[in-house]
Parts: sequence; structure tokens; C-alpha cells
Amino acid sequence: MIDRRAFGKVTGAGAAGAAAVSLVGLSHPAAALSSSSGSVADNATAARTPGTGDGSFPVLKQVRAGELTIGYAEAGPARGPVVILLHGWPYDIHSYVDVAPLLAARGYRVIVPYLRGHGTTSFRSPHTFRNAQQAVIALDIIALMDALRIEKAVLGGFDWGSRTADIVAALWPKRCKALVSVTGYLITDREKNKLPLPPAAELAWWYQYYFATDRGESGLKEYRHDFTKLIWHNVSPTWAFDDATFDRTAAAFENPDYVSIVIHNYRWRLGLAEGDPRYDGIEARLAAGPDIAVPTITLDGERDPFTPAGDGAAYRARFTGPYDHRTLRGIGHNVPQEAPEAFAQAVLDVDRF
Repeated sequence: MIDRRAFGKVTGAGAAGAAAVSLVGLSHPAAALSSSSGSVADNATAARTPGTGDGSFPVLKQVRAGELTIGYAEAGPARGPVVILLHGWPYDIHSYVDVAPLLAARGYRVIVPYLRGHGTTSFRSPHTFRNAQQAVIALDIIALMDALRIEKAVLGGFDWGSRTADIVAALWPKRCKALVSVTGYLITDREKNKLPLPPAAELAWWYQYYFATDRGESGLKEYRHDFTKLIWHNVSPTWAFDDATFDRTAAAFENPDYVSIVIHNYRWRLGLAEGDPRYDGIEARLAAGPDIAVPTITLDGERDPFTPAGDGAAYRARFTGPYDHRTLRGIGHNVPQEAPEAFAQAVLDVDRF
């Protein structure tokens, strides 16, 4: 999930606001109302869309991209402007199952890939290092865009997906037309991650320390279904998802590389596992905290335990281009699935900045 240091930063006033949100034209009956910058108390309540277990992507595609064969869902016209939507952990492409048709109906070509270690995405060679450092996941998305001959796209993400989209926007801005980033600026600085947080903040990261042990790795492998379902409940306390909704996503965790990728990602962030030295230069640039200049909307879920206090103020300075921040009342960590209309509206709005 998010960078530990982002959770620990608490600053004063909220970020600068933009125009109020309009949901005109989005047809989902349980739209989540987002609001521009300001305190949570001043924001409109975000209605939640309970998971029904009915939604799915009718067709999945595969493409060779770099060291992977990437599985992805696609919706909308083939020649439409492209939006790439990136999921987090422990989630999969179905976090966007209600967002994609809303954007497709507006003429966008929507691409929703499985990240490495998830679903139908697989390594082309059994000998490839099962690496999950932040740089390589971002490079996967660049390779996907190259493979699909996509020069530039609007990028949106949450959790691992936010971090990945942030990196592409920061280091390869010519490939990113605009950005929607849940929980703001999530680029990891491993040196800062060595510093302790207040105990209450550390508590939210219990699974990260569990994964640092052999017991935690074995526990994820043996109990991946129950483990990830517990995380869903903990980080989205108001989301009334049903078993079918969870099980549809949990199928993606049966990927043979899933445990290796998840464990390496969290250990790498804490400095307990090495990455690939080929990416040391990229990681050095990321550790310096590069600004993001592309048009950006950041979203926070009010009930997300990882959301920094301050209505985006903790990371506002990192976004130097056109910007808006929105806090969603009553919404937890899985913002696109809990509040699909609000997420889709953010994509539409940022593309007009």
C-alpha cells in the first residue's frame, strides 16, 4: 500500500481548490459525490456502491511487453483517447469494473492491466528475477504502452497503482497527459522509510512487518484468501462488498508469482531486499522526490487508514502543474470500486485541465 512516510506527514491548511465537481452525464445510480479541496466536514457525503458480484470484464487480452506477457481488460473505442487505470494490493483489475464503462461511454479507450504477479500477467522467462521494486513496475507500464503503440495516456491509480502512475508522470511526463492519484504522492524514499512513525500509524502497517518474516511469507501463501479479505475489511470499513465481489478479485491472487512479488515489494520498501542494480539510477532520481508537473487530481478516502491528514496538504507541493484535491466522505482505500463515479469524474475533469 502507500508509502509509510506519506501517512506520517500532518500539515496545516488544505490544498488549493478548483471548480466544483459535476457528475452530469454519468449514469451510475449510486454515484459517489466528490468535492474540491477543503476539510472533510465541508465535503459532500460520498454514496457507496456496494459490490454485487455481477460485474466483470467480458474479454481479457494479452500482449508481450518487456519481460512480461501482460493481461489486460479493454473498453471503449479503439481510436479514442487512452486512459490507463492501475490497481493496487490486494486488488486487481476489477477495482475498475464500474469505472471503465463510464469512461468508455464518453469515448475513451480504457486499458486496465494486471500488475506483475497478478491475474494473467506472467513472466516470459522462468529465470527472470521476480522483482517488485517501484521502478520496474513503472517500466512495465511504459513497456505496455510501447507494445500497444500508445504514445500518451491519462493515468489513474490507487495504492501500488498510484505509486506507479506517479513515477511515470514524474520521470516520463511526455507519456502522461494527466494524472488521477489516490492518496497523492506515493513515490517511495527507502531512506525515509527507515525512520519510525508514531505507534498508531505503525499499527496500520502490521502486515508489512509480518511480510518481513519467513512466517509472514508462508502465511500469505497458505492463507492468501482469508488474509487479503481481512485487509479489505480493515482498510474499507464502510464498503459493503459481498463474497462474490471479493472472490472475483481473489482469483487474480492464484498467479504463481503472486507471493514472490508481494513479499519482494514490501521487503524492498523497508530496505530488507535488494532490487535490480540496472534500475539504481532510476531509484536515485525517485528518492530525490521529483515534482510532478502534469495536470493532476488527487483523491483521498476519508475512511482510508492510510490517508494523510490535511486534505492533500502533506503532498500538495509535489504537484507543480494544474491541480485539484478531493476528499471523499465515507470512502475507504479502494476508491475506484467504492466510489466509481467520483473516480471517473476525476478522470474526465483532469483531462480538461
